[in-house]
Amino acid sequence: MTWLFSALLLFFTSSVGAIELPGIPEFIDEMVIEHQFERDEVEQVFQHVQHRPAVINLISAPATIKPWPQYRAAFTNNKHINDGLKFWKNHINVLQRAEKEYGVPQEIIVAVIGVETNYGRNTGKFNIMDTLTTLAFDYPRRADFFRNELKEYLLLAREQKFGPFKIHGSYAGALGIPQFMPSSYRKHAVDFNNDGETNLFNDPEDAIGSVANYFKQYGWQSGEPVAVRVKSNKKAELSAKETHSVATWAEMGIIPVAQTADLKSAWLLDFTVSDGKEFWLTFKNFQVIMLYNNNIFYAMSVYQLADALHNARILN
Repeated sequence: MTWLFSALLLFFTSSVGAIELPGIPEFIDEMVIEHQFERDEVEQVFQHVQHRPAVINLISAPATIKPWPQYRAAFTNNKHINDGLKFWKNHINVLQRAEKEYGVPQEIIVAVIGVETNYGRNTGKFNIMDTLTTLAFDYPRRADFFRNELKEYLLLAREQKFGPFKIHGSYAGALGIPQFMPSSYRKHAVDFNNDGETNLFNDPEDAIGSVANYFKQYGWQSGEPVAVRVKSNKKAELSAKETHSVATWAEMGIIPVAQTADLKSAWLLDFTVSDGKEFWLTFKNFQVIMLYNNNIFYAMSVYQLADALHNARILN
């Protein structure tokens, strides 16, 4: 009896109707032929998968974009900052080691985990096996992406020896404290406490190391800034989303409010606030944060939460 069949017995005592979606038989063939799964066991898994139309509704719903001040406030309010300081204090030694090994500031790591899952409290309620199967075979718009993530998830379950129906996460299939997709879990997760397991589900130490490793692998520039707010001397008209060096921006009248190295690539962004617009120069590290979640508001929220945590920790 293999790990997969044993895991199924732990969760199911009777059979339920098999999910019937085009493409599943071919997917089972692939897992058997290319990845050496036992056919009867994979078929048993899909006998118990439930179709989840709700995840299709959620992922395909038109994006409701909150105004920037409202979006930011969800992550930079006093409670979120105080909870982040507690997380930082509880894991200070691990965070220091991650910063030393990967070059990613501690406050950035804490902020990512804070924005993603409220420091590990909210990791998602959707059954990942059901979710990824539904999206892989009943969401044509991104079928190839989710089919690959389903494959990666089953490989991860085999490697980690957990039952495929055990894990819950986001409606898009993201997992654990840092909300990695299965492919990112297999590629970037690390056993940071050297206990023999790479556990992002309930091990903050592995989550901390894995976030730092992810950022390093995607090009985090140690010691370089993420963003700096700018002002205009009114000799230049601000044009958002252009890219120049810091020195060139200064010649155009776009002046950082804090001393900043003359980095060669600085991207100008604008954010609508209550009294008009804020303008920021953002750098390579801002783009690395966007590789974690391709959303400008997300990346700026991570940066501003990290900055708030850094400043609050100094005061404390």
